[in-house]
Amino acid sequence: MDLKRFNYTEILERDAQRGASSPDVTIVMPCLNEIESLPHCIANALDALALIRTELGMSGEIVIADNGSTDGSQALATDLGARVVPVSRRGYGAALIGGCEAAAGRYIIMGDCDGSYNFTEGVAMIAKLDEGFELCMGNRFKGGIAPGAMPWKNRHIGNPGLTGVLNLFFRSGIGDAHCGLRGIRKESFTRLNLSGSGMEFASEMVIKAALLKLRIAEVPATLSPDLRDRAPHLRPWRDGWRHLRYLFMLSPTWVFGVPSLMALMLSAVIFGVGLGYYTNVLSGVSFFGTSWSLVAGFLATTGHFGLIMAVASHFYGVNRGYRLMRPTLRKYAGLFTLEAMLVSGIAAMMIGAGGLGAVTFGWSQGGFIALDNPLPLILSAAIGAIGLQNIFGGFMLAIIAGHESQLAPPSGAAGG
Repeated sequence: MDLKRFNYTEILERDAQRGASSPDVTIVMPCLNEIESLPHCIANALDALALIRTELGMSGEIVIADNGSTDGSQALATDLGARVVPVSRRGYGAALIGGCEAAAGRYIIMGDCDGSYNFTEGVAMIAKLDEGFELCMGNRFKGGIAPGAMPWKNRHIGNPGLTGVLNLFFRSGIGDAHCGLRGIRKESFTRLNLSGSGMEFASEMVIKAALLKLRIAEVPATLSPDLRDRAPHLRPWRDGWRHLRYLFMLSPTWVFGVPSLMALMLSAVIFGVGLGYYTNVLSGVSFFGTSWSLVAGFLATTGHFGLIMAVASHFYGVNRGYRLMRPTLRKYAGLFTLEAMLVSGIAAMMIGAGGLGAVTFGWSQGGFIALDNPLPLILSAAIGAIGLQNIFGGFMLAIIAGHESQLAPPSGAAGG
């Protein structure tokens, strides 16, 4: 260990003498009371830096992102030649974000500080980044998982399931979206504007990279049993749920758009069939009785509200810089104005009010007895409610747009 520490210091001194102002590569490890595994991990990271220098001609550093260790990990890491960066916000993701923000290298390798990953496998990741890729993921299912390194529920249920949902929602094409060994360009890391404090950080990085269409590569990675004599920080069920909820929070298409379109289509079918029988265009026994018009009204109003939420969430993501505008929305961006929402909302409310007026008139002509068929009443009320939602939704979209009448983000909003 002393020899490695001496060699590492000597390398840094040589870099300074030849005018290297900062390292090319930073290896970042999150740390919370990892004094047992730190010597192995830092030694392994030093081996990786030696290979990076030999094979790629790049200099490097090691950053330990300490999340409040109380076992002396900070002093040991410094003594072994690493740079310690204190991160006050607690959590796996918060530690990695703090470490990556402090990284001096233009390329970053990150991996857990428990001995489960081999940092020398990060050399291939740096080579991919140097080719032009912006994110490089490790794939443990291609590299190999040692016996006892991953619980069966994580290996056969959690990881494949969450990776499958992530690829369905965001089309990342990644085979192992939760591998902790990964490389990223520093400029790309900054562009992603990551915020997840817990284990969901792993999903967030891949999701936002896919949304911004970063060039993503994948290389084999191995997973070994961790070296700690205590339970890991990972809690499979809790952290699995945090990953899953992140997938939905970052996918307005699936959480709002798809259910809303299905609701609107079913509502249109029910209303259409009901109107067909009401106007005698259709005859015989109706599959949908008159009471189904209540269901149709519910589906129509909630479906319309869901579409407004989908558009609002999409525009929010574009404004925050982690999502690109959909081509269809970009094409018709000029139509998304507060005035258009207000005019369409008022028009729908007037149609609904007219329908309610006609129903009331017919009701009065019949002596105010109970209506035989509530369909016209429910349809008019649903149209009026949709109009009111358009007005409310228009103002909400205007607030998201920064209190502007133009609701759609400008084409250059994403990627900031």
